[in-house]
Amino acid sequence: MTFSICVREEYEDDDGNDQTRFGVAVTTRLPAVGTLCPFASENGAVATQSLVNVELGRKGVEYLDDGLAVEDALQSLLNADEGAPQRQLHGVDAEGTFAFSGEECKGWYGHVERDDFTVAGNLLTGESVVEATADAYEESRGSDAPLAERLVDALEAGHAEGGDKREELHVQSAALLVETTEDREMEPYYDDLRVDATETPIADLRETFELAEEGFEMAVERYEEAYEDDEMEAADDSDDGDAAE
Repeated sequence: MTFSICVREEYEDDDGNDQTRFGVAVTTRLPAVGTLCPFASENGAVATQSLVNVELGRKGVEYLDDGLAVEDALQSLLNADEGAPQRQLHGVDAEGTFAFSGEECKGWYGHVERDDFTVAGNLLTGESVVEATADAYEESRGSDAPLAERLVDALEAGHAEGGDKREELHVQSAALLVETTEDREMEPYYDDLRVDATETPIADLRETFELAEEGFEMAVERYEEAYEDDEMEAADDSDDGDAAE
C-alpha cells in the first residue's frame, strides 16, 4: 500500500522544556488510507502497510505506550503474524527506529532507516520514491515549519518521483498524524488530517493543512485566553451563540 514516513523530533517548548514529537504520514492509490495505516502516540509512531494488518499498528503503539522499545514491540508482533512475509511495518520511538519489508511484498518495495526516521513503500515506480521522501524530510529538519507541513512536503517529493505505480487506480488518499509529549492548552487542528477519496491526494492534503492551520490561528486569537482560564463556556456565551470546537 504505497509509501509512508515515521519520524521523531526533539525540540524545546515555549517554556524552555525539552519535548519530543512523533509524526507519521502516508499516501496510496486506494481510499481511506488514514483508517488503516498511520498510528502514533506521545511515545512513538508506527505505519503498517502492504497487505495491511491494522492490529500491527494498533498494538505496536500500545506496546510503545507500555514501555517496550520499538524494535522489540514490532518484531514481536511480526513473529506472531503468519502473514509477516506480506507485511511492511516500520516506526520510531523515543530512542530507536525499526523497519521491516516482507519478502512477499509487491515490487518495487523496500525501506530506509536514517537517524530518527524511517520510510517504506511497496508497489512503487522505484526506489527513488522512498529516497526522495527521506531526502525531503531530512532537508526540512531544523525548519520552523510545523512537522505536519513538512510531512506533506516529504510525501509530495515521493509522489513527484512516481509514487504508487498503479495508475489504473484513480481514487487515492493521504493522511498524517502528529503527537507530542508537550501538554498544550490548544491542540493544533492540523496535526491529525485525512483526505479519504480524491484524484489529487497530496495537493488536497496540503490544502487541508493550510485551511486547518488558518482555522487554528483564528481560534487561538479568539479563544486562547479562555482555554488558559478554562472558561470556554463563558467565552461561548459572550459570542452570542457562536460555538468553538
